Parts: sequence; structure tokens; C-alpha cells
Amino acid sequence: MEKSGAIIVNVSQAKEVMPHRSYIDDDLALFSSFEEVPLSTEVRKMNCLFVALCLEGSAQYTVDTKEHMVHKYDVIVVNNGQVISDYMLSRDCKGVAIMGSNDFFAEIIKEVHEISQLFLFAYAHPVFSLKPEKAGTFMEYFNLIRQKVDDQEHHFRRELAMSLLKAMIYDIGNEIYQRQVASPKRTRAEMIFNKFILLVKENFRTERRVGWYGQQLCITPKYLSETVKQVSRRTPNEWIDHYVTLEIRVLLKNSSMSIKEIAEKLHFPNQSFLGKYFKEHVGMSPSKYRRS
Repeated sequence: MEKSGAIIVNVSQAKEVMPHRSYIDDDLALFSSFEEVPLSTEVRKMNCLFVALCLEGSAQYTVDTKEHMVHKYDVIVVNNGQVISDYMLSRDCKGVAIMGSNDFFAEIIKEVHEISQLFLFAYAHPVFSLKPEKAGTFMEYFNLIRQKVDDQEHHFRRELAMSLLKAMIYDIGNEIYQRQVASPKRTRAEMIFNKFILLVKENFRTERRVGWYGQQLCITPKYLSETVKQVSRRTPNEWIDHYVTLEIRVLLKNSSMSIKEIAEKLHFPNQSFLGKYFKEHVGMSPSKYRRS
């Protein structure tokens, strides 16, 4: 439980509630029924990516204080850091869901061009509909992934699940992309947010000042902060920290660079400063994270 009082939702917590389901370590969970998903009317903060498909009936939930209704063939995407509450299902509601840890998802999409940018669309549009044939494709992916996850004797179980999820993400990303193309009239706030995120992705290794990003966008830091918070429910600093900590995690897990070298690469004053920053945002030291 964190300071705000919101219960943290992640794969590890889901395993405690529903231990006999489809899991890969504390990184991936698949639920063949909405009733298995560890959500309720209580306030809960997502410490993972959550993607679900409604197959029958309806559901409602609140994300970052905004209420959403879900109907047949609607896809639900809830991103890491968002707060969900008032999760309620109709009696005839049926659906499936996938929950992935931040590191697991980051590893899957690290080489997937544009996908992370497309998923930002979900912050403003967390529910979107699929045509029946596309919903069928979603279910084909889901059933195949679950089948491979449940095959405990498969030597490449984890890698295979990641490859299938990557393909699934491409398909979902395409649906999001088509909606962006079909709806080019985005609000000024959405356009500023998208430009800000692109700037952060290109410059977070060297620039972490909100004022610098406002200057590049020719707006004041205050206006940038208000706009980004309005669209994404996160502050510019939270987005910058997100990309910085994600990069540190990837380098710690997938490179032989020393912590000192990582500090230099990301332009921290020194290794100690990076250690304090990482522990503040992740909850453990870089060395402990690397060993975990």
C-alpha cells in the first residue's frame, strides 16, 4: 500500500489472489474471465500494463477519476501509474485480460518502432471498439499465448510468450494507429502532449528540466504542466522520470555496463546521485535491482 492509500495492482499481487492461473514469474498473467481479475470498487493503482477484451455484457470502471463504460468487443487499456476504481460487471459480462509487468512489457517493445508512442493514445482513449473479426483475432492470440504459458515443460516458454505478445501488440497498435488516422482533428492539448512525449523520448538522457521542454514547444512551463496533466493525468516530471528509470532498468538488466557507466551515459553528476534517484523512483538500489 502506498502513501495515497491506493492498493497496488501487479502480477505478483494477482498471483496471491488467484494462484492457480496462467503466469510467467511475476511478469505476465492471463485471465480467461473478468471475474478473476484482481480489481474491485476500491481505489487501486496499476503497477503494470493491463489490456482486456469484453466478449459479452458490459462493465464500468473509473480511471484517474474519469468513468468509462465497456461493451461487447471493446478493448480496455490501462497504463502503468493510472488509478482505477469502481470496477463493476454486469451479470452477463464475459471477457479476457492480460497483465504485464513494466519490465516485461518494456523488453517486448524495446525494438518495436512507434508502438510505445501509439500506446500513449490510450491515456486519452482507454476504451475502443473492435470489429467482430478483429475481436476473433485477439482471442486467437490470447488462447495461443495462454496455451504456451501453461506449457511448463516448454524450454522457450517465456521467449515464445514474448514473441506472441509482440505480434499481438502490433495488431492492437495498428487498431490505435487507424483511429489516429481516422481522427486527425486532435485537440491542441493532445497535440502538445504528443510533441512533448516525442521530445522526451529523444532528449531524456540529457535534458530533464520541464522549462527546457516548454522552451522547445514555445510555451511556458506552467502551461506545459497543465496541458500534460490534463491529457495524461501525469505531470511532465513524472513522464521524464518514467523514461529515465525505464532506461536505467533496461541497461541494468540487458547490458554489462557498470552503474558508473550508466550514470555517465544518462548525464547524472555521479554514481551516487543516480543511486539515490533510482531508489526514490523504483524502491531499491540499482545493484539490488540488477541482482533481482
